[in-house]
Amino acid sequence: MHRISLLALLLLLAVGSVQAETMYVKDVLYVPVRAGEGNQYRIVHQGLRSGTPLEVIEQNEETGYSFIRFGDGNEGYIQTQYLTGAPIAEDRLARVQSNLEEARNALSTTRSDLEETQTALEQTREEKQQLESRLSNVTEELERIKSVSENAINLEKRNTELREARQELQKEVEVLATENERLKDSRESSYLLTGGGLVLAGIFIAVVFPLLKPSRKSENWA
Repeated sequence: MHRISLLALLLLLAVGSVQAETMYVKDVLYVPVRAGEGNQYRIVHQGLRSGTPLEVIEQNEETGYSFIRFGDGNEGYIQTQYLTGAPIAEDRLARVQSNLEEARNALSTTRSDLEETQTALEQTREEKQQLESRLSNVTEELERIKSVSENAINLEKRNTELREARQELQKEVEVLATENERLKDSRESSYLLTGGGLVLAGIFIAVVFPLLKPSRKSENWA
């Protein structure tokens, strides 16, 4: 019998736990403001919402009321137990959410700035690569121009040397031509002298030599 009752009780508890619903206590209160320190005094304000900032002018520990100023200079009494020196959880949560939203906005802005910075950095890198490429091309062109200039200088120097050598050769050719003319004239003179000698010799042989030959009459006399 006791076991049956115990099982029934456990079953009822299980059903009750299944049907139970989780609830939360509201964090919002409305505290009335009275004209005096007690519930017998009339209400001058239907209720201040929890979290409303107040100026506490005076506190009475015996009655448990505080004389406050709120709104646009309104005054009255409120129970001290409803006052706290820190913001309520809802206000703190709202402040935290506001700070969180500001942080999210700042993070989004920072991310956007970071993306822009990365884009600018990438563009700067590309421009740097382009400038380095242009610098390399300009350097190569400068080296080529330098080489061509050196070749041109060497060619000009070589041309100068060749012109000087040509002038020297022209002088030698002129000297040789002069010497050749002199030798030619001398050879012609030699030819003339030789020819004249030969002519004289021929005349001598033809004219004088017969005169020197003894005649036959002289032979007979002998």
